[in-house]
Amino acid sequence: MKNIKIELEKRILVIDGAMGTMIQRYKLEEADYRGKRFADWKSDLKGNNDLLSLTKPEIIAAIHLEYLEAGADIIETNTFNAQKISLADYHMESLAYELNFESAKIARQAVELYKSKHKSDRAFYVAGAIGPTNRTLSLSPDVNRPGFRAVSWDQMVDAYTEQINGLVDGGADLLLVETIFDTLNAKAALVAIQNVLEQKKVDLPVMISGTITDASGRTLSGQTVEAFLNSVSHVNLLSIGLNCALGAKEMRPYLEELSEKAPFYISCYPNAGLPNQFGEYDETPHQMCVQIDDFLQSGFVNIIGGCCGTTPDHIRHIAEHAKKHKPRRIPKIEPYLRLSGLEAVTLRPDSNFMNVGERTNVTGSKKFLRLIKDNKYDEALSVAREQVEGGAQAIDINMDEGMLDAIEAMTTFLNLIAAEPDISKVPVMVDSSKFEVLEAGLKCIQGKGIVNSISLKGGEDQFIHEAKTVKKYGAAVIVMLFDENGQADSTPRRIEIAKRAYYILVNKVNFPPQDIIFDPNIFPVATGLEEHRQNAISYFEASKWIKENLPFAKISGGVSNVSFSFRGNDPIREAIHAVFLFYGIKNGMDMGIVNPSQLIVYDEIEKDILALVEDVILNRTEDATEKLLAKAEELKLSQSATDKNVKKGNASANAWRSEDLQSRITHSLIKGIDEFVNQDMEEARLQVSKALEVIEGHLMIGMGVVGDLFGQGKMFLPQVVRSARVMKKAVAYLTPFIEAEKVKGQSKGKIVLATVKGDVHDIGKNIVGVVLACNNYEIVDLGVMVAADKILQAARDHKADVIGVSGLITPSLDEMVHVAKEMEREKFTMPLLIGGATTSKVHTAVKIEPNYSGVVVHVNDASRSVPVVSSLLSAEQKDMFIEEVKAENERTRSYHKAERSKGKFLSLKEAQQNKYELNGAVVTEPKFKGVKVFSDYDLSLLTEYIDWTPFFIAWEMKGSYPKILSDPQRGQEAQKLFDDAQTMLQRIVKEKWLTANAVFGIFPAANKGDDIEVFDERRENKIATLHTIRQQSERATGQKNIALSDFIHPSDYIGAFAVSTGFGIEKWLKKFADDHDDYSAIMLKVLADRLAEAFAEHLHERVRKEFWCYTTDENLSRQDLIKEKYQGIRPAAGYPAQPDHTEKYTLWKLLDVEKNTGITLTEHLAMFPTAAVSGLYFAHPESHYFAVGKIQRDQVEDYAMRKSMSVEEAEQWLGSILGY
Repeated sequence: MKNIKIELEKRILVIDGAMGTMIQRYKLEEADYRGKRFADWKSDLKGNNDLLSLTKPEIIAAIHLEYLEAGADIIETNTFNAQKISLADYHMESLAYELNFESAKIARQAVELYKSKHKSDRAFYVAGAIGPTNRTLSLSPDVNRPGFRAVSWDQMVDAYTEQINGLVDGGADLLLVETIFDTLNAKAALVAIQNVLEQKKVDLPVMISGTITDASGRTLSGQTVEAFLNSVSHVNLLSIGLNCALGAKEMRPYLEELSEKAPFYISCYPNAGLPNQFGEYDETPHQMCVQIDDFLQSGFVNIIGGCCGTTPDHIRHIAEHAKKHKPRRIPKIEPYLRLSGLEAVTLRPDSNFMNVGERTNVTGSKKFLRLIKDNKYDEALSVAREQVEGGAQAIDINMDEGMLDAIEAMTTFLNLIAAEPDISKVPVMVDSSKFEVLEAGLKCIQGKGIVNSISLKGGEDQFIHEAKTVKKYGAAVIVMLFDENGQADSTPRRIEIAKRAYYILVNKVNFPPQDIIFDPNIFPVATGLEEHRQNAISYFEASKWIKENLPFAKISGGVSNVSFSFRGNDPIREAIHAVFLFYGIKNGMDMGIVNPSQLIVYDEIEKDILALVEDVILNRTEDATEKLLAKAEELKLSQSATDKNVKKGNASANAWRSEDLQSRITHSLIKGIDEFVNQDMEEARLQVSKALEVIEGHLMIGMGVVGDLFGQGKMFLPQVVRSARVMKKAVAYLTPFIEAEKVKGQSKGKIVLATVKGDVHDIGKNIVGVVLACNNYEIVDLGVMVAADKILQAARDHKADVIGVSGLITPSLDEMVHVAKEMEREKFTMPLLIGGATTSKVHTAVKIEPNYSGVVVHVNDASRSVPVVSSLLSAEQKDMFIEEVKAENERTRSYHKAERSKGKFLSLKEAQQNKYELNGAVVTEPKFKGVKVFSDYDLSLLTEYIDWTPFFIAWEMKGSYPKILSDPQRGQEAQKLFDDAQTMLQRIVKEKWLTANAVFGIFPAANKGDDIEVFDERRENKIATLHTIRQQSERATGQKNIALSDFIHPSDYIGAFAVSTGFGIEKWLKKFADDHDDYSAIMLKVLADRLAEAFAEHLHERVRKEFWCYTTDENLSRQDLIKEKYQGIRPAAGYPAQPDHTEKYTLWKLLDVEKNTGITLTEHLAMFPTAAVSGLYFAHPESHYFAVGKIQRDQVEDYAMRKSMSVEEAEQWLGSILGY
């Protein structure tokens, strides 16, 4: 059998269609299902399709053959429900192994029969189909008992183990876990698969296929696509994909997301549309393939086929379409720590500190312990909920208490959490000192959680066993720094154990390094013991060493341990925690087990307490402990029952209320205090003319401070969430006043606003909505976590004029790119506004706008939203505004390219291996070959080709023509300038002030590496070599390192040209100088330059249509010509695509430019007359402009060798692009 991975690299494989649909065509009755063997079976058997492998094997074989004849490469065994759990409905549990064994044999025999019949050596694969069973591990079948499960994990694994044994023994080539609606079921199947393959010492590829149940974009058990991916990626899968429940059209957004994020091949086999009212599928093969073709063209898939309602005819059509397209290339996926609950959590290098809620731990919370002991699980759930609402991005659950059955308590609580989406959306950290409790917890979580913890305390063998088990379940792991000799309590010991554990995990267990989290042991400080003075510093030192020496490893710790000496003194404890986190994060701490609702802000700690705490944490003074203890005692005596906060400058809890209004508002936002919101908002409202000014002033000033503290690592996400709540309450109080102040009248336009999918931050968006609404725009606010398809549908439904998307977290930026792509794909034209704290002008210009032909505007604050929208919806201002935005975005992209080129580089060899590959299009043989000269060309033919926008820019008048003529500020002066230009232009043409000369040539050419060889008309002799330069900076996945030579086939053609409209200009410039008429002199120079560019444009058009004739049907407007919307390019030497001016020597020789036109080159290779343009003609439809950017020395050396010049000379000419 051919290696399937090799086949998947070459082509898109086709998986078969529905087995059940085909069985229905046979109209089988009860007797057919029973056969002779089960004629007297005690229960009805009709509908048990898996049984047909025993009673009607010929039918199953015939169906397999029909799909093979239709073009299927992969056929599934008839075993979707063939495990003992599902078979129990028919009392046939004992048949599970036999059904799977025989079904695999039937499929294998069908393949061999087909290959023998057709004498085919094509690769075919039998996929052992493993369905989800008819039970769920994450859901209760009884709504009144959410913690109940109709099946246990061990029963599920046992059933799958038997099924998989039968499939493997029967000859399956692959194992396919499909139609996954509960990821915990799938994880049980994956554990069974790993166990069986280990026992049998075989290695079969594993495919996974999930089911998105409806438009929510989630599985039945509630997971998003990315969460599902993170949950099953611990196995080295062959593929991951989607099937069933949805038709191809409805499946698209989820398939696209999976395609972008999965490090595996992608499969997709949708239903034949959605079922009709009779449960039947109506989508014809042709209709289905319209959508399938979109998947193929978009590069989403490697394996394609059909599910419910699809037939051999559907598969035949799909196979024909698949042949025409290239398979998806697996993207490079960064090795980040990727966790999941119902939703995905990814810890990126730019992620803020990850808070793990500590209060669901019976050893650390007396309240939680009491609730669990008293069996008050409903109340215990509220503790977990409070942690998540307080900002915990994961929750630590520990049931280790002597009087508890820890396994039962852990199982019960985790099963109950699964029924609470507002809790189970975050990952779970299963915490116990007993490995059997940890494993019990892993059997209950469908997401990718964290095990807390394992260590080398029990020896290396036990450590390896536990690590392998954790890996098999698909969790990350915390490694405590203990070994056989005890805990690490010094920096050298911490480093020694971390280094050893990392080596074992990575090299012996093959544990993903990004899933390894070290806890370097947080021990108490200020205990009075000398040996404890270095506890915090040692933790920081070890953390720093681990991050620098153990690639991708993470750092965690239980933060409350550090303040154990100050139990009962919350102000001191909170200060210690804040200081410890501040320095811990600086030294590499990624996450910590904390109480997020009690975190305080580092900058808000009273200065004298901050100094004392830092002295202890950093061991700065000999008497640090004594001084802090004295302060703690002083606070205990002076502090009232309500005074629980440590304040800057004042120990009284409410002293800040005596400060000025802005200080009070800022303090409330930083601390998350909403008690005085209404009072302060009313006071602020009375100080301004409009309520909106409070938002734009007082509140935005306060939130600016919050943003600064967050960016500096002095505030954490939970605190920012609390700040957001205060902000929302403030806006809610002001909203009625803002509404009352609105100008009554007709809506100026309708705007759809949304926070993009994956992001829940909406403060900025809400403020923009308020500001726009105040200016009589109608706002449709879709809220948060809104998928692209929902945004676009809402824009259609509401007939919106503008779409605005927002986001705070970094992944939101990618989702905004996706929104732009979808708008382009669905042919939207309305403006797209981009906003949010992580967005930027650069990201908008570089990443978002290139994906959408409409206008994309970055709105960096709420105050700018009104003028932006006003300009976009104004009939008078719209076109000019859009031109300016697009021009500004283009400039931003150019600057960014220059900056980026300073970054990472490929070797020249690597860049050449990533060259741009042309498609099959062949350039038309030119009608004219050779060199053609034009002398004294008619200037009147050129005036209509003038692009007037650069004319105004030359005069330092920003704006596009013709809109600049009606500009309120500059229009009058622009019109006067334009009128003067027209008057002079008429004289230039009529009185022949200037003479225009040109030459062009078209020659046979061939690509030779990074060079272009040019031949005589008969292609017999090489007459020139054009040298090109290749982009060398590291490119994004899918992007190429381009050189101009890439646009030439091995047998092709190339053109060259030189034009000037500057002959005769010196006479007139002297006259104007003699008359002291600088205005006319500048005007003439600018117009001569414009005429030269117009000549180049005009000549290029003639070459395309008349001499080369590769676009004889071109019919572009003058504006489209100016925007270069034609096929082909005319790059010039000394410009971004070929920055080397010395290539002009070759062009001058090739065309004999000086003799044929009179245009000369100066010693620095400037053209004279200066009103001149020269370059090359490329005709291939994929040729396009680009910037080479910075290059490295290896390319300069290669380039110098190719051009027969010294490296020093090459460096001189290429100085502007040298990246070293």
